[in-house]
Amino acid sequence: MVKEVESLFSLKNKVVVVTGATGILGEAFVNGLCAAGAAIVIIGRNEEIAKQRAADVIHAGGKAIYIIADVLNEQDLVDANATIIKAFGRIDALVNAAGGNVAEAVIQPGSDIFDLNIPALKQAFDLNLFGTLLPTQIFGKEIAKNGGSIVNISSVSANQAITRVLGYSLAKTAIDCYTKWMAVELANRYQDKIRINSIVPGFFITNQNRALLTHEDGSLTARGEAIIYKTPFKRFGAPEELIGALVYLLSDASKFVNGENIKVDGGFTAFSGV
Repeated sequence: MVKEVESLFSLKNKVVVVTGATGILGEAFVNGLCAAGAAIVIIGRNEEIAKQRAADVIHAGGKAIYIIADVLNEQDLVDANATIIKAFGRIDALVNAAGGNVAEAVIQPGSDIFDLNIPALKQAFDLNLFGTLLPTQIFGKEIAKNGGSIVNISSVSANQAITRVLGYSLAKTAIDCYTKWMAVELANRYQDKIRINSIVPGFFITNQNRALLTHEDGSLTARGEAIIYKTPFKRFGAPEELIGALVYLLSDASKFVNGENIKVDGGFTAFSGV
């Protein structure tokens, strides 16, 4: 007998770790997971925001704790893992939402393309790739014990060249490769017990890209206008529009989905621009 659709997508009592949970997209993820019934572990570096988001979940009748940790600090993650196991006894899922661009790594128009800020590019690469790989290493061991799901965050910049954001694009391309590679390796060892997939967002206004896409008065920059032109929906995405894909990939509704990239981009990657 097939599960009822509502229960198929339910995350009731599942313990879900969300890195980057203090960001704009992270907020939508936390709210969506709360609505789906998950117990949420909010991981980020901004204690004020993390504390408030955990309180909001609890006020809404859900379960949540917050942990201040840097996804590039392995000891932070090991300590976080111990805290989670003490609080909930297990981990069922991981959302690798930590990432974003680094201002110094954004290549300015007219700059010498052979004089790039290599340290900044490496910083952007490390944040997005190893900020995903390290949490998977630490929390994935716990997920593998009972089974569950891991969701990475890719980008449309991994599918086609997006000017100015080289370090970010390189890292997100690596995320796509890592997601497929890890999906196969996990399946070879754990069969269908643990799966890993990624969401590919289009353009959403976040703290990292706001200045690139909009002026202070809220009007679009030339770059913002170019993105809207290339997006058939003719608008940016709203963070809550990522929730459906996230819940799907974490729930039993996607039990036979592994190593996939789910695009949520308003048609950006489908459109040639002509």
